[in-house]
Amino acid sequence: MRKARVGKYTIGQVVRHRIYPFRGVIFDVDPVFANTEEWYEAIPEEVRPSKDQPFYHLFAENAETEYIAYVSEQNLLPDDSGEPVRHPQVSEVFERDEDGSYRRRFEVLN
Repeated sequence: MRKARVGKYTIGQVVRHRIYPFRGVIFDVDPVFANTEEWYEAIPEEVRPSKDQPFYHLFAENAETEYIAYVSEQNLLPDDSGEPVRHPQVSEVFERDEDGSYRRRFEVLN
């Protein structure tokens, strides 16, 4: 059994896709692929990523819409634009710091 790698990106980090025109805020990380086989098989074979790497859940956006994306580490790059991410769920989960980075909101539980 292979040991899962530690992800190079962190929760709250803004990233963009290496090929496709979308970006987002990471809200969860799987150390290796943890989606359905159907989802995986839907990716064209010539661009299908290895399952043996971290996969990131993003509050994502492109020019037209906002959505949830599941992306392999090999297909992500840091987004250094400093632009806020407009996805409506970002403000439910994160607060934006003065430097433009996102940190998780902590709610007080009763």
